[in-house]
Amino acid sequence: MTETTRRRALLLRNPKSRRGGESIDPVLRRLEDGGIATTVETFEHLPEIARDIVRLRESADLVIVCGGDGSVSSSALAVMESGLPLGIIPMGTANDLARTLDLPLDPAEAAGVIAAGATRLVDVGTVNGHAFFNVASIGLSSELAQGLDPALKKRFGRIGYALAALKVLTRASTFAATIIEKGRATRVETYQIAIGNGRHYGGGNVIEQDAEIDDGSLDLYSLELKNVWKLALMLRSFRSGTHGAWQEVRTAKCTEFTIETRKPMPINADGEIVTATPALFKVHPRAVAIFAPPVEPSRARPLAPLYHR
Repeated sequence: MTETTRRRALLLRNPKSRRGGESIDPVLRRLEDGGIATTVETFEHLPEIARDIVRLRESADLVIVCGGDGSVSSSALAVMESGLPLGIIPMGTANDLARTLDLPLDPAEAAGVIAAGATRLVDVGTVNGHAFFNVASIGLSSELAQGLDPALKKRFGRIGYALAALKVLTRASTFAATIIEKGRATRVETYQIAIGNGRHYGGGNVIEQDAEIDDGSLDLYSLELKNVWKLALMLRSFRSGTHGAWQEVRTAKCTEFTIETRKPMPINADGEIVTATPALFKVHPRAVAIFAPPVEPSRARPLAPLYHR
Protein backbone atom coordinates (compact mmCIF):
# COMPACT_ATOMS: atom_id res chain seq x y z
CA MET A 1 0.00 0.00 0.00
CA THR A 2 1.45 3.36 -1.02
CA GLU A 3 1.81 6.35 1.27
CA THR A 4 -0.81 8.23 -0.75
CA THR A 5 -3.48 5.59 0.00
CA ARG A 6 -2.64 5.04 3.66
CA ARG A 7 -5.12 6.50 6.12
CA ARG A 8 -3.74 8.77 8.84
CA ALA A 9 -4.97 8.27 12.39
CA LEU A 10 -4.62 10.53 15.41
CA LEU A 11 -4.63 8.17 18.41
CA LEU A 12 -5.29 9.83 21.77
CA ARG A 13 -4.22 7.69 24.71
CA ASN A 14 -5.30 7.98 28.34
CA PRO A 15 -2.66 6.34 30.58
CA LYS A 16 -4.92 6.88 33.62
CA SER A 17 -7.70 4.64 32.28
CA ARG A 18 -8.23 1.21 33.87
CA ARG A 19 -5.97 -0.53 31.33
CA GLY A 20 -4.03 2.56 30.34
CA GLY A 21 -0.74 1.09 31.52
CA GLU A 22 -0.88 -1.75 29.01
CA SER A 23 1.26 -1.67 25.89
CA ILE A 24 -0.55 -0.42 22.79
CA ASP A 25 1.97 -2.04 20.45
CA PRO A 26 -0.54 -4.75 19.40
CA VAL A 27 -3.01 -1.98 18.56
CA LEU A 28 -0.46 -0.09 16.48
CA ARG A 29 0.58 -3.25 14.63
CA ARG A 30 -3.03 -4.10 13.76
CA LEU A 31 -3.61 -0.56 12.49
CA GLU A 32 -0.36 -0.68 10.48
CA ASP A 33 -1.37 -3.99 8.92
CA GLY A 34 -4.68 -2.34 7.98
CA GLY A 35 -2.94 0.45 6.13
CA ILE A 36 -3.27 3.10 8.84
CA ALA A 37 -0.35 5.35 9.78
CA THR A 38 -0.81 6.38 13.41
CA THR A 39 0.31 9.44 15.35
CA VAL A 40 0.05 8.88 19.12
CA GLU A 41 -0.73 11.71 21.54
CA THR A 42 -0.92 11.09 25.31
CA PHE A 43 -3.17 13.24 27.46
CA GLU A 44 -3.32 13.66 31.23
CA HIS A 45 -6.60 15.56 31.53
CA LEU A 46 -9.86 15.14 29.57
CA PRO A 47 -10.03 18.73 28.19
CA GLU A 48 -6.78 18.04 26.34
CA ILE A 49 -8.60 15.59 24.06
CA ALA A 50 -10.68 18.23 22.28
CA ARG A 51 -7.71 20.59 22.02
CA ASP A 52 -5.58 17.87 20.40
CA ILE A 53 -8.31 17.04 17.87
CA VAL A 54 -8.77 20.70 16.92
CA ARG A 55 -5.01 21.24 16.69
CA LEU A 56 -4.21 18.13 14.63
CA ARG A 57 -7.36 17.41 12.65
CA GLU A 58 -5.95 18.67 9.36
CA SER A 59 -3.23 16.02 9.51
CA ALA A 60 -5.62 13.12 10.23
CA ASP A 61 -8.25 11.11 8.38
CA LEU A 62 -9.68 9.57 11.55
CA VAL A 63 -9.49 9.96 15.32
CA ILE A 64 -8.95 7.06 17.72
CA VAL A 65 -9.52 7.34 21.47
CA CYS A 66 -7.77 4.77 23.62
CA GLY A 67 -9.43 4.93 27.04
CA GLY A 68 -12.74 4.66 28.87
CA ASP A 69 -16.21 6.08 28.28
CA GLY A 70 -15.35 9.45 29.82
CA SER A 71 -12.41 9.87 27.46
CA VAL A 72 -14.50 8.95 24.42
CA SER A 73 -17.31 11.36 25.37
CA SER A 74 -14.77 14.14 25.89
CA SER A 75 -13.84 13.80 22.22
CA ALA A 76 -17.41 13.95 20.91
CA LEU A 77 -17.93 17.66 20.26
CA ALA A 78 -14.51 18.13 18.62
CA VAL A 79 -15.09 15.04 16.47
CA MET A 80 -18.52 16.38 15.48
CA GLU A 81 -16.96 19.67 14.45
CA SER A 82 -14.09 18.03 12.56
CA GLY A 83 -16.31 15.63 10.63
CA LEU A 84 -13.72 12.87 11.12
CA PRO A 85 -14.79 9.30 11.91
CA LEU A 86 -14.06 8.04 15.42
CA GLY A 87 -12.39 4.79 16.45
CA ILE A 88 -12.56 3.37 19.97
CA ILE A 89 -10.01 1.22 21.76
CA PRO A 90 -11.90 0.29 24.96
CA MET A 91 -9.49 0.37 27.89
CA GLY A 92 -11.70 1.74 30.67
CA THR A 93 -13.63 0.11 33.49
CA ALA A 94 -17.17 -0.19 32.13
CA ASN A 95 -16.68 0.35 28.36
CA ASP A 96 -20.43 0.75 27.91
CA LEU A 97 -20.22 2.45 24.52
CA ALA A 98 -18.18 -0.49 23.24
CA ARG A 99 -20.94 -2.82 24.48
CA THR A 100 -23.62 -0.74 22.77
CA LEU A 101 -21.72 -0.89 19.46
CA ASP A 102 -20.75 -4.58 19.82
CA LEU A 103 -17.07 -3.69 19.78
CA PRO A 104 -14.59 -6.32 20.99
CA LEU A 105 -13.11 -5.48 24.38
CA ASP A 106 -9.71 -6.80 23.34
CA PRO A 107 -7.74 -3.71 22.20
CA ALA A 108 -6.06 -5.40 19.21
CA GLU A 109 -9.38 -6.79 17.99
CA ALA A 110 -10.97 -3.37 18.40
CA ALA A 111 -8.17 -1.96 16.24
CA GLY A 112 -9.10 -4.58 13.66
CA VAL A 113 -12.63 -3.15 13.53
CA ILE A 114 -11.15 0.28 12.81
CA ALA A 115 -8.89 -1.14 10.11
CA ALA A 116 -11.91 -2.87 8.48
CA GLY A 117 -13.33 0.61 7.86
CA ALA A 118 -17.08 0.11 8.45
CA THR A 119 -18.74 2.94 10.39
CA ARG A 120 -22.06 3.52 12.13
CA LEU A 121 -23.69 6.93 12.47
CA VAL A 122 -24.70 7.41 16.10
CA ASP A 123 -26.51 10.04 18.17
CA VAL A 124 -24.75 12.28 20.66
CA GLY A 125 -26.46 13.54 23.80
CA THR A 126 -25.58 16.88 25.38
CA VAL A 127 -26.32 18.34 28.80
CA ASN A 128 -25.71 22.08 29.10
CA GLY A 129 -23.42 21.73 26.09
CA HIS A 130 -21.38 18.81 27.45
CA ALA A 131 -21.48 15.63 25.37
CA PHE A 132 -22.32 12.09 26.45
CA PHE A 133 -22.76 8.89 24.47
CA ASN A 134 -24.26 6.64 27.16
CA VAL A 135 -26.09 8.35 30.02
CA ALA A 136 -26.20 11.52 32.11
CA SER A 137 -27.71 11.41 35.57
CA ILE A 138 -28.53 13.33 38.74
CA GLY A 139 -28.63 11.79 42.21
CA LEU A 140 -27.18 8.43 43.20
CA SER A 141 -24.77 7.96 40.30
CA SER A 142 -23.47 11.53 40.63
CA GLU A 143 -22.76 10.89 44.30
CA LEU A 144 -21.01 7.68 43.25
CA ALA A 145 -18.87 9.50 40.68
CA GLN A 146 -17.90 12.15 43.22
CA GLY A 147 -17.04 9.64 45.92
CA LEU A 148 -15.22 7.03 43.85
CA ASP A 149 -11.51 6.92 44.57
CA PRO A 150 -9.66 6.83 41.20
CA ALA A 151 -7.06 4.45 42.63
CA LEU A 152 -9.83 2.10 43.83
CA LYS A 153 -11.51 2.30 40.43
CA LYS A 154 -8.29 1.50 38.56
CA ARG A 155 -7.25 -1.33 40.87
CA PHE A 156 -10.56 -3.11 41.42
CA GLY A 157 -12.67 -2.08 38.41
CA ARG A 158 -16.32 -3.07 38.83
CA ILE A 159 -15.72 -4.34 42.36
CA GLY A 160 -14.50 -0.85 43.23
CA TYR A 161 -17.72 0.57 41.78
CA ALA A 162 -19.78 -1.89 43.83
CA LEU A 163 -18.04 -0.98 47.08
CA ALA A 164 -18.48 2.74 46.42
CA ALA A 165 -22.15 2.22 45.46
CA LEU A 166 -22.84 0.40 48.71
CA LYS A 167 -21.40 3.34 50.63
CA VAL A 168 -23.58 5.79 48.66
CA LEU A 169 -26.74 3.77 49.31
CA THR A 170 -26.22 3.79 53.07
CA ARG A 171 -26.65 7.56 53.13
CA ALA A 172 -28.96 8.06 50.13
CA SER A 173 -31.88 10.49 50.31
CA THR A 174 -34.45 11.76 47.83
CA PHE A 175 -34.46 15.19 46.23
CA ALA A 176 -37.20 17.30 44.65
CA ALA A 177 -36.98 17.97 40.93
CA THR A 178 -39.06 19.26 38.05
CA ILE A 179 -38.94 17.38 34.74
CA ILE A 180 -39.97 19.49 31.76
CA GLU A 181 -40.87 17.63 28.57
CA LYS A 182 -42.55 19.27 25.56
CA GLY A 183 -43.49 22.25 27.74
CA ARG A 184 -45.15 20.07 30.40
CA ALA A 185 -43.68 20.25 33.91
CA THR A 186 -43.84 17.29 36.30
CA ARG A 187 -42.67 17.63 39.90
CA VAL A 188 -41.12 14.52 41.43
CA GLU A 189 -39.43 13.30 44.62
CA THR A 190 -36.70 10.95 43.45
CA TYR A 191 -33.41 9.24 44.25
CA GLN A 192 -32.10 9.54 40.71
CA ILE A 193 -32.97 10.89 37.29
CA ALA A 194 -31.06 9.30 34.41
CA ILE A 195 -31.24 10.30 30.76
CA GLY A 196 -29.77 7.90 28.25
CA ASN A 197 -28.58 8.48 24.71
CA GLY A 198 -27.16 5.02 24.06
CA ARG A 199 -28.21 1.58 25.24
CA HIS A 200 -25.75 0.43 27.93
CA TYR A 201 -24.54 2.26 31.04
CA GLY A 202 -23.13 1.42 34.46
CA GLY A 203 -21.17 -1.63 33.33
CA GLY A 204 -23.86 -3.34 31.27
CA ASN A 205 -27.19 -2.00 32.54
CA VAL A 206 -29.72 -1.12 29.84
CA ILE A 207 -31.31 2.34 29.88
CA GLU A 208 -34.53 1.06 28.25
CA GLN A 209 -35.22 -2.26 26.58
CA ASP A 210 -35.84 -0.73 23.12
CA ALA A 211 -33.21 2.03 23.31
CA GLU A 212 -30.60 2.31 20.56
CA ILE A 213 -27.81 4.81 20.06
CA ASP A 214 -29.14 5.83 16.65
CA ASP A 215 -32.87 6.10 17.37
CA GLY A 216 -32.86 9.92 17.53
CA SER A 217 -34.26 10.12 21.05
CA LEU A 218 -33.32 10.26 24.74
CA ASP A 219 -34.71 7.84 27.34
CA LEU A 220 -35.41 9.12 30.86
CA TYR A 221 -36.14 7.27 34.06
CA SER A 222 -36.74 8.58 37.58
CA LEU A 223 -36.39 6.39 40.71
CA GLU A 224 -39.32 7.43 42.87
CA LEU A 225 -38.92 4.79 45.57
CA LYS A 226 -40.09 4.94 49.17
CA ASN A 227 -37.14 2.80 50.24
CA VAL A 228 -33.86 2.88 48.31
CA TRP A 229 -33.06 -0.68 49.35
CA LYS A 230 -35.85 -1.91 47.07
CA LEU A 231 -33.28 -1.39 44.32
CA ALA A 232 -31.89 -4.78 45.29
CA LEU A 233 -35.11 -6.38 44.06
CA MET A 234 -34.97 -4.38 40.84
CA LEU A 235 -31.39 -5.10 39.76
CA ARG A 236 -32.33 -7.79 37.27
CA SER A 237 -34.76 -5.48 35.49
CA PHE A 238 -32.06 -2.81 35.14
CA ARG A 239 -29.84 -5.35 33.38
CA SER A 240 -32.57 -6.02 30.81
CA GLY A 241 -33.95 -2.46 30.57
CA THR A 242 -37.40 -3.45 31.88
CA HIS A 243 -37.23 -1.35 35.07
CA GLY A 244 -39.95 0.92 33.68
CA ALA A 245 -42.42 -1.86 34.52
CA TRP A 246 -42.06 -1.06 38.21
CA GLN A 247 -44.62 1.39 39.55
CA GLU A 248 -41.87 3.34 41.33
CA VAL A 249 -39.98 4.08 38.12
CA ARG A 250 -41.16 6.94 35.90
CA THR A 251 -40.05 6.72 32.25
CA ALA A 252 -40.23 9.02 29.23
CA LYS A 253 -38.82 9.23 25.71
CA CYS A 254 -38.18 12.56 23.99
CA THR A 255 -35.59 14.56 22.03
CA GLU A 256 -35.17 17.16 24.78
CA PHE A 257 -35.62 17.39 28.55
CA THR A 258 -35.07 20.15 31.10
CA ILE A 259 -34.42 19.23 34.74
CA GLU A 260 -34.68 21.81 37.52
CA THR A 261 -33.91 21.34 41.23
CA ARG A 262 -34.29 23.58 44.26
CA LYS A 263 -30.54 24.08 44.45
CA PRO A 264 -27.84 23.15 41.95
CA MET A 265 -27.06 19.42 41.81
CA PRO A 266 -24.07 17.87 40.02
CA ILE A 267 -24.58 15.91 36.81
CA ASN A 268 -22.61 12.80 35.96
CA ALA A 269 -22.15 12.26 32.21
CA ASP A 270 -20.49 8.97 31.24
CA GLY A 271 -18.68 8.75 34.56
CA GLU A 272 -17.52 12.37 34.84
CA ILE A 273 -19.09 15.31 36.72
CA VAL A 274 -19.47 17.91 33.95
CA THR A 275 -22.15 20.43 34.98
CA ALA A 276 -25.05 21.04 37.40
CA THR A 277 -28.77 21.71 37.38
CA PRO A 278 -30.72 23.45 35.99
CA ALA A 279 -29.91 21.39 32.94
CA LEU A 280 -31.01 21.11 29.33
CA PHE A 281 -30.59 17.66 27.77
CA LYS A 282 -30.70 17.35 23.97
CA VAL A 283 -30.06 14.67 21.37
CA HIS A 284 -28.07 15.30 18.19
CA PRO A 285 -29.16 12.59 15.75
CA ARG A 286 -26.55 10.68 13.71
CA ALA A 287 -23.90 13.23 14.64
CA VAL A 288 -20.75 11.07 14.72
CA ALA A 289 -19.53 8.17 12.57
CA ILE A 290 -17.91 5.49 14.77
CA PHE A 291 -16.02 2.47 13.45
CA ALA A 292 -18.14 -0.54 14.41
CA PRO A 293 -19.17 -3.98 13.15
CA PRO A 294 -22.18 -4.04 10.82
CA VAL A 295 -25.48 -3.91 12.69
CA GLU A 296 -27.17 -7.30 12.93
CA PRO A 297 -30.89 -7.59 12.14
CA SER A 298 -32.79 -6.45 15.22
CA ARG A 299 -33.59 -9.23 17.62
CA ALA A 300 -37.02 -9.36 19.25
CA ARG A 301 -36.88 -8.43 22.92
CA PRO A 302 -39.34 -9.81 25.47
CA LEU A 303 -42.08 -7.43 26.53
CA ALA A 304 -42.06 -6.31 30.15
CA PRO A 305 -45.00 -7.19 32.39
CA LEU A 306 -47.32 -4.30 33.13
CA TYR A 307 -46.33 -3.90 36.79
CA HIS A 308 -44.43 -5.60 39.56
CA ARG A 309 -46.30 -5.75 42.85
